[in-house]
Amino acid sequence: MNIRPFQIEDEAAVVELWWRCELIRPQNDPHKDIQRKLKVQRELFLVGENEGRIVASVMASYDGHRCWVNYLAVDPNSRRRGLGRALMAEVERLVRERGCPKINLQARTTNAAVIEFYKRIGFTVDDVVSLGKRLEFDGPMERQ
Repeated sequence: MNIRPFQIEDEAAVVELWWRCELIRPQNDPHKDIQRKLKVQRELFLVGENEGRIVASVMASYDGHRCWVNYLAVDPNSRRRGLGRALMAEVERLVRERGCPKINLQARTTNAAVIEFYKRIGFTVDDVVSLGKRLEFDGPMERQ
């Protein structure tokens, strides 16, 4: 897999990947999320390409205190081949270069497989409560 920064012509393939990976929720318009990301640290929005096809993606950001990871996706037909691990290793390398001391991410409590994946690559469950406040409602989002 070739890991590279996202390019605008990747948008349709990345959004389709997110649908296949069940990452899209009604309140999140993936096209708006991509446009928002391209305004901030676009170099931390990565895709994994295999034989000219996008098979993985990840969005990361570093605010000077913590790195946050979103939209880690690996095509269901390409899982268990180390692609997610490789993308996360590249994110770690990039944010370490920036002096980042810790990576945070959120996983749905119902997604045991994802939680186990992150544990296998060195993440631990923090004793915190995740809070959020929606400032803009994008949805409802439907697959196109």
